[in-house]
Amino acid sequence: MTVHEPAIGRYYEDFTIGDVYQHPMGRTISETDNTWFTLLTMNTNQNHFNAHLAARSPTGKIIVNSGLSVAIVLGLSVIDVSQTAIVNLGWDGIKLTHPVFVGDTLYAESKVTGKRESGSRPYAGIVTCYTRGLNQDGDEVMSWTRTVMVYKRDAPHDKGYFPEARTGPL
Repeated sequence: MTVHEPAIGRYYEDFTIGDVYQHPMGRTISETDNTWFTLLTMNTNQNHFNAHLAARSPTGKIIVNSGLSVAIVLGLSVIDVSQTAIVNLGWDGIKLTHPVFVGDTLYAESKVTGKRESGSRPYAGIVTCYTRGLNQDGDEVMSWTRTVMVYKRDAPHDKGYFPEARTGPL
């Protein structure tokens, strides 16, 4: 019997400049998601939670809090881009190019645009990706460039963390 340690995501060695990852999950945004996030972040713009007022706006309906839509697209990319991350190093050029509404489903894809070994951490490398979010109709709703430090495959830091059962092996 072989026991496989928990693992998901890519290590530094797995990234190739020019590769595109169509991240595997989509996420539909509910009214509850939008309202809770808006309240949690103290965003008082009523276009995010007042349907009566939003109906008079140019969009004619409630628009999803952009902080939430950015967070969801970022989260969708984690499984491929930063599951093995040590730290995010930065986001550049965030663009919100199409409104997101309650009921929209967001998807994300990322293209590797750069990579280099870390100069200070021999167990890590730095990867840069251009990520964009799409809605269910294929409209690009946002984009950015993100740089992240990820572990190399032989780094010990993300291995051996699964606890041994007190009752013994299966």
